[in-house]
Amino acid sequence: MKMKFRSVLVAACVAGTFSVASLAVAETAAPVSGTVAAAAVQVSATVLEIDHATRSVTLKAADGREESFIVDEAVKNLGQVNKGDVVTVTYAESLAYEVKKGGASGSAGEVAVGAGTAKPGEKPAGLVAREVTVTVTITAIDEKAPTVTFKGPQGNTRTVKVNDPAKLKDVKVGDQVDITYTQAIALSVEKAPAK
Repeated sequence: MKMKFRSVLVAACVAGTFSVASLAVAETAAPVSGTVAAAAVQVSATVLEIDHATRSVTLKAADGREESFIVDEAVKNLGQVNKGDVVTVTYAESLAYEVKKGGASGSAGEVAVGAGTAKPGEKPAGLVAREVTVTVTITAIDEKAPTVTFKGPQGNTRTVKVNDPAKLKDVKVGDQVDITYTQAIALSVEKAPAK
């Protein structure tokens, strides 16, 4: 069964998402600010064939897998891409938290989105990033388990296991935790390596 380059990229991104999410669940109740988890996946492929007129590109990954597709009109600098150039896609995400003492009302989530592209005449490049912050309230702490139960802004509750019970000593029911999830995807094209 031949896996496609695009499938590998998607699988890598999904795997990264699940690994970060599982770490986040384990550490949500930590009593200090910090980053719970951060992960990045990078995939590179070489331009095997390119037809600028039809916008058709074939990429070849390091393991020999090939993927062909039509490049969207939104990519303005496709004319700068040549056979042999290296396309690199990086997907990154992180989860950070900050515990706030007391019981102020939780926020439903703040979303920030940013994007950027290469200047005209440069090799194609782009970045899209998104950050979501949500506030949850600690509703129960079980130091023996050890677990923490929290309530989200829509009233949903969740109980999570805490990996380090020592982190429970400085939190109490009613404390709030701001959880910020950030994800970004970047694409760059580099000139073919000199032979």
